[in-house]
Amino acid sequence: MRDLTSDTITEAVISTMRDTEDPRLAEILRSLVRHLHAFVREVGPTEEEWAAGVDFLTRTGQTCTPTRQEFILLSDVLGVTMLVDALGNRRSAEATQNSVLGPYFSEDRPRHSDTADISGGLPGTPLFFEGRVVDREAAPVAGAGVDVWHSDADGHYDMDLPGSPGPAMRALFRTDDTGRFAFRSIRPASYPIPGDGPVGDLMKATSRSLMRPAHVHLLIDAPGFQRVTTMLFPADDPYLDTDPVFGVKQSLVESYDTYEAGTGPCGGLTDVPYTLLRRTFVLEPRHLD
Repeated sequence: MRDLTSDTITEAVISTMRDTEDPRLAEILRSLVRHLHAFVREVGPTEEEWAAGVDFLTRTGQTCTPTRQEFILLSDVLGVTMLVDALGNRRSAEATQNSVLGPYFSEDRPRHSDTADISGGLPGTPLFFEGRVVDREAAPVAGAGVDVWHSDADGHYDMDLPGSPGPAMRALFRTDDTGRFAFRSIRPASYPIPGDGPVGDLMKATSRSLMRPAHVHLLIDAPGFQRVTTMLFPADDPYLDTDPVFGVKQSLVESYDTYEAGTGPCGGLTDVPYTLLRRTFVLEPRHLD
């Protein structure tokens, strides 16, 4: 362990972990050390540059709170979150594709019956959502849990709104015997990821947009099937190709059809212009180990 050089230090560090009892942990740590050391050899940072990197990570940790996870945001904007998701959720072409969970999911959400209004009375263009959950043979999946959450017309989630209005624009539904569920809410808007912390500094330094395209989040869970965490994006959103967290997939881009008051399938349910969104979700069977 003495007189280590840039050529020998990597294996020396790895050798100190030889008694790690958990084989998976040992594998991860060996790979981490090798890749981290390879990065340093490739870039050759000065001591000042390395200190700046350590300071960035320190500030990232210090920015985290019970309601804000800056490290997850960092993982998102570096594409790591989507890479982990892509590796862990390979699906057939006909199955609904996964996307990132995001920071706004909450277990503290009401359970609503079919066609309920989950807007919480917040202003915005009415959104009527009609969904169906099926298997790969197009047979209905009854009793599936469907979590829904999204932003308001200004891009804010309920937990970000002043005055803590309580759960809004989020709910848990169950599909009926035909695999269907439906709800009413308001149309979501595009919004920026937090730009007032270290990740925001990184985005500014790299001239990247903070704006996420509008979307409706859904998490669908049913016995015997793989859980799907996904979102649906409006086809006309200007930020589809610059999503800072790389969550957009073409198969998740949908037409958010807008109708004038008194027209279209839901014209009798509202006296103002509205948006109708329809989607069938296809679940993959769960593979038993």
